[in-house]
Amino acid sequence: MADPYQNNVYHHGGGDPYGTYGEGGGQEGYGYQGESYPQEEDAASDATEGHDDEDQMYEGEYQGIPHPDEVKAAQRAARAKARQAQEGATELEELAEQYEDIMEDCGHGRFQWTLFIVLGLALMADGVECFVVGFVLPSAEKDMCLSNGEKGMLGLIVFLGMMVGAFIWGGMADKLGRRRCLIWALTINCIFAFLSSFAQGYGFFLFFRLFSGIGIGGSVPIVYSYFSEFLQMDKRGEHLSWLCMFWMVGGIYASFTAWGIIPRYGWGFSMGTEFQFHSWRVFVLVCALPAITSLVGLMFMPESPRFLLENAKHDEAWMILKNVHDTNWRAKGQPEKVFQVTHIKAPKTNEDEFIEIQSATGTAIQRWAVRTLTLCKLVLKNVASLLGPELRLSTLFMAIIWFTMAFSYYGLGVWFPDMIKYLQQEEYESKVKVFHRERVEHFHFNFSLENQIHREGEYINDKFINIEMKSVKFEDSLFEDCYFEDIKSTETIFESCTIRSTVFYNTDLYEEKFIDCKLENTTFLHNKKGCHLDIDEENDVLIYLVSFLGSLAVLPGNIISALFMEKIGRVKMIGLSMLTSAGCTFFLFLSFSQAAIIAWQCLFCGVSVAAWNGIEVITVELYPASKRATAFGVLNALCKLAAILGSSIFASFVGVTKIVPILLSCAALVCGGLVALKLPETREKILQ
Repeated sequence: MADPYQNNVYHHGGGDPYGTYGEGGGQEGYGYQGESYPQEEDAASDATEGHDDEDQMYEGEYQGIPHPDEVKAAQRAARAKARQAQEGATELEELAEQYEDIMEDCGHGRFQWTLFIVLGLALMADGVECFVVGFVLPSAEKDMCLSNGEKGMLGLIVFLGMMVGAFIWGGMADKLGRRRCLIWALTINCIFAFLSSFAQGYGFFLFFRLFSGIGIGGSVPIVYSYFSEFLQMDKRGEHLSWLCMFWMVGGIYASFTAWGIIPRYGWGFSMGTEFQFHSWRVFVLVCALPAITSLVGLMFMPESPRFLLENAKHDEAWMILKNVHDTNWRAKGQPEKVFQVTHIKAPKTNEDEFIEIQSATGTAIQRWAVRTLTLCKLVLKNVASLLGPELRLSTLFMAIIWFTMAFSYYGLGVWFPDMIKYLQQEEYESKVKVFHRERVEHFHFNFSLENQIHREGEYINDKFINIEMKSVKFEDSLFEDCYFEDIKSTETIFESCTIRSTVFYNTDLYEEKFIDCKLENTTFLHNKKGCHLDIDEENDVLIYLVSFLGSLAVLPGNIISALFMEKIGRVKMIGLSMLTSAGCTFFLFLSFSQAAIIAWQCLFCGVSVAAWNGIEVITVELYPASKRATAFGVLNALCKLAAILGSSIFASFVGVTKIVPILLSCAALVCGGLVALKLPETREKILQ
């Protein structure tokens, strides 16, 4: 029996390397003029999922307004005419043109929205990773007895891991595949995030968070490259901007779950004194859920057909594109629409041949060594090509923009909450109670002591039993025949005191807390081992509220940038957003209260997100498919380096001066914004 659609094939003919669909009416490019087949009344699907506006009944038909399909046909004809006029077009340029036409035929529907959710969860996992350590640090520092230096290293180690991961996974994704590398990256992130929640020592926790960061570092460069290759030109900017919203969702998710889990100390358990699993460790586990969910979803997603075509895998790419086409049109109620492409250009490179030759020689270990060495060489070669004559200027401009934006954004991201904590501490210290030369004899202290300074006091035969001491300082005081039992202390010290015939039983008052003190006939019995969480101090709801509001403030900017990305253009979006953000930083000179700082933080985050969206979209569009993930990985690694520098520099000025952080961020944003205006506009550029 003959195939009823046999004349709907993709023909080659004439001078047009793309041919036409069907029997053509003389129009160049793609034309749907084959035999039509009547559809039964009940054949149309009622499904509405994935419906786009162009699938509705066209109301402008009688108003002289061209149908969107006619507009696309005209655009294709113009591209075909430009191809014929252009001499010496390369195979890759022809592939880019053909691929754009195929993606237009596939439409935008159920497949892209499904992939949008799956990749969005991976991007959400990246956003969560940036917040995890910051939220658990107040509890972890008590649980693992961390010094200030160790806390600082733990805060930076995640960005260091993400920097390394972005470079490695971005480069590998251009050689091994987007889906494959993203699965590996998320798997590593999930495994080490899980292990870090059980790590009892600082060294192991640091090591596991480093590798967790290396894993999730591949998320951003791969996700944008992967998703962009399933989008047609007129939808690319908008939908990549919507995808950026998942990073904001990650911040909200982390803030909300931290507030809901970390203060609940009863959620943990312990096995003796050596193994403690407090609620902050439960939070670390919960933060891995977006990555796990994305990982499961990726198992049902295909590889990027554009990557497969770049690597001469025509048949696999064709099957995936056919599946995208059929999935979308079935969801739109047109299952009879047939995928008519039979041939796609798939240039074969020498690099592919080299790998094939090497994979067929030697033992398994030798083949693995050769393939690994070859892969490293190809990745480094790809990185070096970003500085070639064609891409050198674009790479330089993008490096400046990524660095200046990240330096200001992450620097201020640390400065805002640290400044709020500093103002809180100032207010707290202003309420300190000072006791001078008090004499207390035969007294039983059964109430907590907080925010007090005791100078030149005398405590004779007193008992301090089952109390908390928070921010208490004893100076030049005498303790004689006293008894301390079940004491839990925070920021409590004894300085230049004389302590005679006194017993400390089951307390956390170690000898290190006695500075320049004379200990005469003093006994320490059954001191508490390790450090202990302070429920009241370390879980101020303001910590979570500030991060939550900062993440939520991004929502309006995300929506506006997504809606206007195609209308305004990427270059203007980046330039205007960065320059406006620079203006916002100047108002920080007028912020003298916690509320004012929170308000300016929200404004800054809401404005700057438009620049981030534009930067990520234009990075995808500036580079060809063979270098896209590599370029994104290198630039994102530079972004994380800027984040490390910015957060370190800005934090050092908290409580010292506001002028330096504000001027640094403003200068960086102005520099990046002006450089952005020099970039070429890419909104009508076919993805190369």
